[in-house]
Amino acid sequence: MKKYLAIMLVLVMALAAFAGCTKKPAEPTEPDQPADGTADIAFVTDVGQLMDKSFNQGTWEGCEKYAKDNGKVAKYYQPANGENATDADRFEAMKAAVDSGAKIVVAAGFMQANALTQAAKTYPDVKFVFIDGWALTDGENGPVLDNVAGIAYKEEQAGYFAGYAVVMEGFTKLGFCGGGGGTNPACCRYGYGFVQGAEAAAAVKGADVEVKYSWQYGESFSASPELQAMAAGWYEDGTEIIFACGGSMFSSITAAASANDKKVVGVDVDQSPESSTVVTSAMKGLSNSVVWAISKFYEDKWAEIGGQNVSLGVADDAVGLPTETWSLQNWTVDEYNTLLASVKDGTVTVDANYPEDMSTYQGEHVTVTVVK
Repeated sequence: MKKYLAIMLVLVMALAAFAGCTKKPAEPTEPDQPADGTADIAFVTDVGQLMDKSFNQGTWEGCEKYAKDNGKVAKYYQPANGENATDADRFEAMKAAVDSGAKIVVAAGFMQANALTQAAKTYPDVKFVFIDGWALTDGENGPVLDNVAGIAYKEEQAGYFAGYAVVMEGFTKLGFCGGGGGTNPACCRYGYGFVQGAEAAAAVKGADVEVKYSWQYGESFSASPELQAMAAGWYEDGTEIIFACGGSMFSSITAAASANDKKVVGVDVDQSPESSTVVTSAMKGLSNSVVWAISKFYEDKWAEIGGQNVSLGVADDAVGLPTETWSLQNWTVDEYNTLLASVKDGTVTVDANYPEDMSTYQGEHVTVTVVK
């Protein structure tokens, strides 16, 4: 009996030591807000967490960087009701931002359009930066609201580079899980570009490539057990790498990849520091472009972007793949830079006009299977 208890004691101590050495990853923490509640620059988030290691976080970091570098105060506002936020919730967040003293408000995500229109009309002296957006008008056929700058990106180019890279690396069974339920133009451009890049690389290699393509479980851009289960099923069925295109959806895809020893393509920012499963990321320069837009206001150059549609791509050094954390073994940074230059000078073109139904896509080397 004593021998049994001694053995059990050793096991308990070993488990305790193991538990002490293996810490659960910390949940993302939100940054501190200004103590007095005032702000020069405000950020109104899209759906999902502020520190989502993706779209919201990249946009916020641009606001924060400009503020820190220029002696300003930045503050963020998250609309009430989370993923179920309404236009009224978004407007109330914008109103709170203006009430705090903000003279320029950055709002992320295409779902902000109606609330932004109301806010821009209500506060004509305040400037609004609409990230992933477009120029807004006062009514369907009304005048353009010149205190709103619509900043969009050529996500199809970033997606193209990612699709090309993974096929050149040797992956032939790909997946794409997109956010917004198929109605988010940015995610649609990412996905279509990803397929085009895979097609181009497959042609170079003489390979046949399969792509599973789905908007399922991604409407709210959130992580979920259902999304993780779907991704796990794809991996178990032979999919080698999935483009996780949709904010916090990333954590569900990487969890499934980790469990199945498979890989992931990140989105919006370099997500490789967040998971060893990430091979590369289709990036857009969120932080830098936000700094650029805010500087237009403070340098009295707002007229250059106000009331206009600004679309930033390779020519603006606003999209691409991360090279500082390059992990690809079969395709080099130099080869990537050659492709980058070809897109920049127009030798290679990437189509932005994505089909409403990707099941209609017909490629010579890529077969797309839409999963619904």
